[in-house]
Amino acid sequence: MPKISGNEIRRGNIIEHNGGLWVAVKTDHVKPGKGGAFAQVELKNLRNGSKLNERFRSADKVERVRLEQKDQQFLYETDGMFTFMDTESFEQIELPADLLGEARPFLQDGMTVTIEYYGEEALNVTLPEKVTCTIAETEPVVKGQTAANSYKPAVLDNGVRVMVPPFVGEGEAIVVNTETFEYVERA
Repeated sequence: MPKISGNEIRRGNIIEHNGGLWVAVKTDHVKPGKGGAFAQVELKNLRNGSKLNERFRSADKVERVRLEQKDQQFLYETDGMFTFMDTESFEQIELPADLLGEARPFLQDGMTVTIEYYGEEALNVTLPEKVTCTIAETEPVVKGQTAANSYKPAVLDNGVRVMVPPFVGEGEAIVVNTETFEYVERA
């Protein structure tokens, strides 16, 4: 694995630090009036989710880890475990549902997701950026209320609450961003 200096750590980089695998959530480069510059890095543990704030000087060397990414298809859920199938080798893998975090309701049958592996260990599941959902309930469409840049609350078929434009009604299919949980467009 390549070693990088402490000031080369960027947001999204995965490093090996203190015997664990950490992802850089936020980095700030600080140049104090006295002393040398350093990178203030907020790290999140990929295995247990704990957070850590660490200072890295340019002289500090850290191991940068590259994860292998595989596209896999979601099959079914059983007792809090998701079953995915490799689309090339047709091997199946079971992963805990909490790997998806808040994006869990957007997982749909047959959806292709990206799973990141460190060796044989699955560390992260990433959903497609945009998912099509149906609006289960929202306020009715009011004529003439489209001039202002206003949004109204809506509940999707998967139970997630989002804000939608006033012209969108119940039963309509919309596209939702799975990272920000925001309305993108009509489907």
